[in-house]
Amino acid sequence: MAYKILIIDDDTELLKMLKKYLEFKKYEIITAENGLEGLNKIKRKPDLILLDVNMPDVDGIEVCRRIRDKVACPILFLTARVDEQDVVNGLSSGGDDYILKPFRLKELDARITAHLKRETRRKERTDCCFQGELSIDYKAKTVQIHTDYLELTRLEYGIIEFLSMNPGMVFDKDRIYEKVCGYDAEGDSRVITELIRRIRKKFQQYTDNKYIETIWGMGYRWIK
Repeated sequence: MAYKILIIDDDTELLKMLKKYLEFKKYEIITAENGLEGLNKIKRKPDLILLDVNMPDVDGIEVCRRIRDKVACPILFLTARVDEQDVVNGLSSGGDDYILKPFRLKELDARITAHLKRETRRKERTDCCFQGELSIDYKAKTVQIHTDYLELTRLEYGIIEFLSMNPGMVFDKDRIYEKVCGYDAEGDSRVITELIRRIRKKFQQYTDNKYIETIWGMGYRWIK
């Protein structure tokens, strides 16, 4: 099955050229001529996004901010800007790479190939997570420290799975509750505080490492 690439750029001539070239390279191409159209086409679930920075109304940085929590695929910025702060802003918003315009098609193709291969390797590794003395088997839904398996409830394991699969990212209690319990769950997100306290207590029986960090006023994150 061909990889699916979404290209969001208000330069229609560039859009046509990239579509023709990448289709020749056997990719399935989706195009959008502005940020709002691009946001709408995220539902097509692309494997990679090429995103122009300088677009009217909703620019590429804002598009990236809005979609980053919803898509895990690589996002490559296409930009004519060379200011270092613009690059920092792009990567801070969730971008994975940037390519300066004008660029060579062979260079673009190489960057796309590299990111898709890296993403494939990442997905192949997500069956298990190994971090120091801790290992998580996502298929078996088990958490092990050294040779000991932790006795976890379904919700405790769900929190560990969600946070560990998104290391370094901060999530508030409401977002964790929705991911672990479901959007339609009846309950109170404040239960997350107690569940994380219990998880930490179980970790402390076997290790001094603190895998879940509290970011005061914001939420929690898995320490890389």
